[in-house]
Amino acid sequence: MQRTVPAFILLFVAATVLSPAAFAQNDPESATATCNFDQDKQLVVQYQPVTINLKKALASQVPLGKAWAPGNKPMTLFINTPVEVGSRMLPIGAYTMFVVPTAKQWMLIVSKSTDMSGAYDEKSDLVRVPMESGELPRPESTLAVSFGHVAPDQCNIRIDLDRFGHFSGFKEK
Repeated sequence: MQRTVPAFILLFVAATVLSPAAFAQNDPESATATCNFDQDKQLVVQYQPVTINLKKALASQVPLGKAWAPGNKPMTLFINTPVEVGSRMLPIGAYTMFVVPTAKQWMLIVSKSTDMSGAYDEKSDLVRVPMESGELPRPESTLAVSFGHVAPDQCNIRIDLDRFGHFSGFKEK
């Protein structure tokens, strides 16, 4: 009987640790963007690099004005150092991110939810940050997420799709 209790605890811990969010890290269809503040402090975003048809209007392919999880999976944000996004401090942890695309400006949403189903719940929003936008030299048919290390304590996330790149800052605190 004493052996079954430790085995049950081990099984429970393994099931908890190996949650769907953990399995998502090994998704062969996902891509990753990383920004290192230094050797030990970084931001990592995992996302689905969805492809659009550049000959069709973007509005017919993404939900303009609504929270969007590209590829029906929210982007995941992993941080191992506290960061400030917009006016909000985010402690070390895992979060999901959505974007609200519009014709002129996108909004980045960081959510406390770690639900990878793609379902969006506004009640879980931690911060909504308007993203700056700029025209790309050539249209991008595949969603690309990257980071620019623009200062020793700042990484800017950049999301490119269609004719525009959209970006916002993450400051290490």
